[in-house]
Amino acid sequence: MTSPEQDFQPAASADPSSPPTDGAAPTAEQRLVELEARHTEVADAYLRAKAEAENTRRRAEEEISKARKYAIESFAESMLPVRDSLEAAIAMPDAKVEQVLEGVHATLRQLTAALERNKVIAIAPPSGTKFDPHQHQAISVVPADQDANTVVTVLQKGYLISDRVLRPALVTVAAPK
Repeated sequence: MTSPEQDFQPAASADPSSPPTDGAAPTAEQRLVELEARHTEVADAYLRAKAEAENTRRRAEEEISKARKYAIESFAESMLPVRDSLEAAIAMPDAKVEQVLEGVHATLRQLTAALERNKVIAIAPPSGTKFDPHQHQAISVVPADQDANTVVTVLQKGYLISDRVLRPALVTVAAPK
């Protein structure tokens, strides 16, 4: 009677990449050695791929962390000249009203430019503009000689950053007739 190991004869097409060396079918021991070598190669490739994926994930997390940490760097940098101008104004306590007013206008221009560079845009709808609840906040409804649900006056500008509302414009709205 033969043992199960002796009865096992792998098919000739089981591993076409390694043809038998002497024309005979490989023995079970040879086949086992080949499979163990292949297993070692596959296990090594798996571990390398797993390590690469982990390194990529770690690098991505670090980049996200840095992006969050330094996201306002550009904005803060553009605000520094505005602060410098305000400090210069404070350093001149004996300045004439005209000089102070000129400095305030220059500082406002700096601030406006800094906000625009950082995609912060004012919401200041002209009178008669249709009321938009996404960008406007109605403070009161007033009788007016214009269409209902249109802006009558802007009490305080609102601001957008890109397309997102930072603060809605505070407006009065025309009452229905």
